[in-house]
Amino acid sequence: MRTTVGIIGAGPAGLLLARLLHRAGIESVVLESRDRAYVEHRQRAGVLEQGTADVLRAVGAGERMDREGLRHDGIELRFERRRHRVDLPALTGGRSVTVYAQTEVCKDLIALQLKEGGPLLFEAQALAVRDAERGRPRISFRHQGREEVLECDYAVGCDGFWGVARSAFPAEVRRVYERTYPYAWLGVLADVAPSHDELVYARHERGFALLSMRSPSVSRLYLQVPAGTDAGRWSEREIWDELERRFETGDDWRLARGPLIQKSVTPMRSFVHEPMRHGRLFLAGDAAHIVPPSGAKGLNLAVGDVVTLARALVHEKETGSAGLLDAYSATCLRRVWQAERFSCEMTTLLHRPPDATAFDLRLQLARLERIASSRAAETDLAEAYTGFPPG
Repeated sequence: MRTTVGIIGAGPAGLLLARLLHRAGIESVVLESRDRAYVEHRQRAGVLEQGTADVLRAVGAGERMDREGLRHDGIELRFERRRHRVDLPALTGGRSVTVYAQTEVCKDLIALQLKEGGPLLFEAQALAVRDAERGRPRISFRHQGREEVLECDYAVGCDGFWGVARSAFPAEVRRVYERTYPYAWLGVLADVAPSHDELVYARHERGFALLSMRSPSVSRLYLQVPAGTDAGRWSEREIWDELERRFETGDDWRLARGPLIQKSVTPMRSFVHEPMRHGRLFLAGDAAHIVPPSGAKGLNLAVGDVVTLARALVHEKETGSAGLLDAYSATCLRRVWQAERFSCEMTTLLHRPPDATAFDLRLQLARLERIASSRAAETDLAEAYTGFPPG
């Protein structure tokens, strides 16, 4: 099998890259190890930055998002039983975010790819990437019980943190930066309308909590818990009681309860792999970087990567110049590190460390007071939250 761009992974990054390339007349093949049903139902991120929503509209994948997604013009910070709303458009020149689940983004992009794009092979497990430094990468994969090879001019690893693409980088060129946090998120989907019409980030003495949503009738909520927590050890009543404590305010706001549909625990880590390119092999999304979910950056970073890469591939096709491809890693990493900074700051701002001293906790409150009282500090948060533009 032969193509111009071989893409490993049919998550948002791989699917959007295939769509961008298709619209530019560049052939691609997408290999996905899981079946279609799994890809369309795995729960992941749900907050789209302004730029991400704009890109989806530009490639023809925004119709359902605009119809069913929830535009949010603010977020709420809670601390000391107080509520502070951050007005995103007022602080960023009109930018906002859209709540639209990653599962729905994947459904929309898969439908477009199967209708108009190049081959999208489900249950095609990538085994290795070879010859990336020799000008014609070869992706070996297993599909329908047979081992095959996809030859391509460029290979792109959009296969997540546990994928095979990153392992094709020689050890001598790899640099890894990471941090593991001593807490995790216990996340639940609840069959109840959200108790607030915007996301609520709560800092509490007992730990962090987040109120989010998947639709006007389904709530998504999170609790800070110790790393390694077993979700099954938390009863439904214990979860709602703890959420109620952490979201408590000094006014008449109340948390609505409902049946839990799903429970899971998400570990918290920061991770960056440098470089994001080796020869003609490129990494995008979680294959190259992980952020803690506090800043809502994971999916949006992946989109920034593939927009940058698609632009570089189109430039090479139209001009014969590989300049933008050569700059891909450095261009992406500037944005990645800003997102890592913001995600880490949001995490340490809102979560209670297990070894926190009284001094540490007072500093958290001082930082929150600064955001609530300073337009400059509030603007910095709003600009980062609504998105860093691709380089």
